[in-house]
Amino acid sequence: MGATLFLIASSSAHAQSRLVSPQEPSSPERQDHRLLLYNTHTAERIDIVYRRGDQYISGALAKLDFFLRDHRTGDVRHFDPRLYDILSDLTFSIGHPDGEIDIVCGYRTSSTNESLRAHTTGVARNSLHIQAEAIDLRMPGVDTFKLRQAALALRRGGVGYYPHSDFIHVDTGRVRQWCFDCPASLTTGD
Repeated sequence: MGATLFLIASSSAHAQSRLVSPQEPSSPERQDHRLLLYNTHTAERIDIVYRRGDQYISGALAKLDFFLRDHRTGDVRHFDPRLYDILSDLTFSIGHPDGEIDIVCGYRTSSTNESLRAHTTGVARNSLHIQAEAIDLRMPGVDTFKLRQAALALRRGGVGYYPHSDFIHVDTGRVRQWCFDCPASLTTGD
């Protein structure tokens, strides 16, 4: 619980952090871009403004990188900030701009990824989680299929759907989609 309080309390210090520009501004009409996240493995929460207008807040990005660390090893890697824009725009597009996102998986080391591949199905050998360019998530109170549809509509990277585990995958890779262990109608599009 101490880590949770630290992350939430320290997020208010973002105004003093150095600002950096995004490559692709998401919704310029919204001045503050905020994320409310819950890590399902560490039970930590973070409520943070990571971008003001078209300027990323470097201190906030560092806190998000730590929050999304490999929970098995504690290793941290810098995430592509466009992934945070995808999360922010996703909550906005489904009508829950202040909604909490449950993080199922953020960064994974190569060794964690290999361990998961050995014990679980549906884990890619060259997963973008290893590059800190992917997040698996769900939103409490939001149907995961609806979340998948909203993520696909953004057309901002890969979208995977894992209905039996009740989460979606989003990444900053090329635009593509897949559905793990789904009927053919969901693997080829709707």
